[in-house]
Amino acid sequence: MILVIGNKNYSSWSLRPWLALKVFGFEFDERRIPLYGPESKEAILKHSPAGRVPVLIDGTTTVWDSLAILEYLAEKNRKLWPVDPADRAKARSISAEMHSGFPSLRSHMSMNVRKHYPGKGRAPEALLEIERIKAIWNECRKPFLFGPFCAADAMYAPVVLRFRTYEVELPRAGRAYMEAILELPAMQEWIAAAERETESISAFDQYG
Repeated sequence: MILVIGNKNYSSWSLRPWLALKVFGFEFDERRIPLYGPESKEAILKHSPAGRVPVLIDGTTTVWDSLAILEYLAEKNRKLWPVDPADRAKARSISAEMHSGFPSLRSHMSMNVRKHYPGKGRAPEALLEIERIKAIWNECRKPFLFGPFCAADAMYAPVVLRFRTYEVELPRAGRAYMEAILELPAMQEWIAAAERETESISAFDQYG
């Protein structure tokens, strides 16, 4: 399998399937396309009909969109979703909520692994969305949302990096969840690679 991703410093959507592939031990090659360069769109379109990353290529099968890729991987390894039907339904629900929601958080707290912006991004709408995420994380089964790491955790992993960058204050359960995600060897690998990247995208370095 080949996973086509964007910059590790900025691409929250790319992190989700990449992390799942790593944690669940899938063998894959990584193809990174820096975003927003003069040739970026053309390069991505060679792999994705939607013109966006991430894209998973598995032989003759191409899957685009983070959540679609996670569902595809779950067909190969059922452990990507909780075993219990009720937990599985809830995990899919909060994953879909993250996939389609939280627009203010994305806008005011864009992912930027290399930076630290304490106190920034606290627009009223973003604060409301942060409270919703706190509520979700407060129900964490430990160490992750449903006990073992699952696709829902992959969906919320970029939020962990956002909260780290903007130093969002969290209750005890939220801090413990962040620590569990950040301590994953795969997450540490992603962060280290992001810090080695040299590209800088001014639209994402809004507080730089």
